[in-house]
Amino acid sequence: MNDKIPGTRWLRIIAPILIACIISFMDRVNISFALPGGMEADLGITSQMAGVASGIFFIGYLFLQIPGGKIAVNGSGKRFIAWSLAAWAIVSVATGFVTHEYQLLALRFILGVSEGGMLPVVLTMVSNWFPEKELGRANAFVMMFAPLGGILTAPVSGAIITALDWRWLFIIEGLLSLVVLAVWWFFISDRPEEARWLPSREREYLLETLGRERQARQSEAPVSNAPIKDVFRNSGLMKLVVLNFFYQTGDYGYTLWLPTILKNLTGASMANVGVLAILPFIATLAGIYVISLFTDKSGKRRLWVRFSLYSFAAALVALVLLRDHVVAAYIALVVCGFFLKSATSPFWSIPGRIAAPEVAGSARGVINGLGNLGGFCGPYLVGVMIYLYGQNVAVCALAGSLLIAGTMTFFLPKKCDLSISDTKVVAGDETPHRA
Repeated sequence: MNDKIPGTRWLRIIAPILIACIISFMDRVNISFALPGGMEADLGITSQMAGVASGIFFIGYLFLQIPGGKIAVNGSGKRFIAWSLAAWAIVSVATGFVTHEYQLLALRFILGVSEGGMLPVVLTMVSNWFPEKELGRANAFVMMFAPLGGILTAPVSGAIITALDWRWLFIIEGLLSLVVLAVWWFFISDRPEEARWLPSREREYLLETLGRERQARQSEAPVSNAPIKDVFRNSGLMKLVVLNFFYQTGDYGYTLWLPTILKNLTGASMANVGVLAILPFIATLAGIYVISLFTDKSGKRRLWVRFSLYSFAAALVALVLLRDHVVAAYIALVVCGFFLKSATSPFWSIPGRIAAPEVAGSARGVINGLGNLGGFCGPYLVGVMIYLYGQNVAVCALAGSLLIAGTMTFFLPKKCDLSISDTKVVAGDETPHRA
């Protein structure tokens, strides 16, 4: 940002969104530490059932994707997320009291429903606040919720399980959601015109720039009376659904089984596993930011999605090949972490390029909801593969899924990428420069 246009939105919008997303990620993946930390033994859970318990969240996750995206476009994303935070706090605490695996499955499903609208809502809110030339970086900061959540979840979960037990893990992290709810409600605003705290120069800049971009997109894709149908009729958006499905299969297959992989690789205690899991997520932070810079500079969103997914797959294969060398295998896990979420920033900048604003909110819900069915398939696939063939085959299966996702980028329309006039934007400069 320069002296002419204040950058208040970067703190007042991105920070509360990031915090809310971090707590949602913690509640989503803490089961990956609870399972090897005593839950499997206490509830008599097999590796197959562990895969179902980890992944059933994403079946429930499907239900509020489209309603969430529509509410963020036409209503209040702020209120939607506030109710979601309250709901998943209750569910997470209740998980600490389960006595049977089927109770666990039911609560994980309900948790998925309560968190379902989170991503399409916050991504739509970000698009309400940031022009196209800033959107890649803004999305990158939001997508850092996963690695930041992992950095916090890993040591905290390991420490809680070691000091208390896995039940307190769900109770304590569930109560944190109520604290985040207070932060969310008092800081966030849905749109620039509704934010009284916004400096007048920044409000004028945003309303003018975002309005001009909205009009340009509407002239290319006129508003339809049936935006949901438009989502499914848009071949580019449907390709994003397929790509995201295979991406999330690899993503959550890795994320939710990382503690188990580390424990099997090193034989460490859960507390030490939590410490070892920090570095891959630190690498994820770096990966998101680095790839977002390349993406915003070049405008080649398809290229950087493809590069990230192929590199993630290669690192998973390297993990298998180096399995007998603990240090080298751990380095491969860190490289996996670097590319784990690096595709998300360019990926989530694409829907607004190939759909009108009124359709894009629903599109994000469809893409995230149907795509995140891979979040069920990935953990379940790993659980089944470990049971039938062992961990190495399971990891290779995840790599194959990522290769399919990366290959899908070749079939996306060219307008997913930015034009040359939009790409020469230096961080802090509000004026596009032509090449």
